[in-house]
Amino acid sequence: MSTYLHHHDLPNDIEFKTAIAVDTEAMGLNIMRDRLCLIQISQGDGNVHIVKFDSNFNAPNLVKILTNDQILKIFHFARFDMAILFHYLNINFSNIYCTKIASRLARTYTESHGLKNLCEELLGIEISKKQQSSDWGNKNLSDKQLDYASSDVLYLHQIKDKLNEIIIREHRQELLKDCLKFLPTRVKLDLVGFSNIDIFSHS
Repeated sequence: MSTYLHHHDLPNDIEFKTAIAVDTEAMGLNIMRDRLCLIQISQGDGNVHIVKFDSNFNAPNLVKILTNDQILKIFHFARFDMAILFHYLNINFSNIYCTKIASRLARTYTESHGLKNLCEELLGIEISKKQQSSDWGNKNLSDKQLDYASSDVLYLHQIKDKLNEIIIREHRQELLKDCLKFLPTRVKLDLVGFSNIDIFSHS
C-alpha cells in the first residue's frame, strides 16, 4: 500500500478507472463551522491519494474526477461527505454508492453499521479509529493520521461487493437504488436546515 499526499489538488497526470472510494476529514461535523481538511481517494488497488486543503479550495483536477458521471463514487456515510464537498467545492454528485445505506438495508440483524464493524465482519480486517477525533487542520499530519485517513477508503470496494451479495440475495436491489437516488435530495435538505427533521414523520 502507498499513500500519496497532495496539496490543494490532484496532479494533472492522475487517472482513475470506473470506481473510486471517497472520504473526507474535517475540523468537526458542523459543515457550516468546521472546514474541510482532507479528501481521500482510492481506486481499490491498495493506493490512496490524499488531498490536503488549507484555505484554497480551487481544485479543478479533483472536481473533474468527482463530477465524472462514468466513475462510481463509493462512500461510507455519503450524506456527510457529499454535503461538505458541495459546500466547499460546489460538487453535485451522481453515480454514487453508500456502504452505510447498503449495510442498513442488507445487515438488518444488527445495529452496528460503522466502517470498523463492516471491515471486521465482512472482510476479517481490524482497523483502528483512534485518530478519528484529531486535528486534521494541522500543518504537519502524523503518520498515524495518514494511516487512519487511508484506511477509510482502502476497503470500500470490497465492502460494496460483499454488501451487494446480501442485497441481491434478499431482493433489495431496487430499494438500494431508490435510496441512493434520493440521497442528493437528502443532502440538500441538510444544507438548508432540515438535517434534524424527518419530513416523512406524522408528528
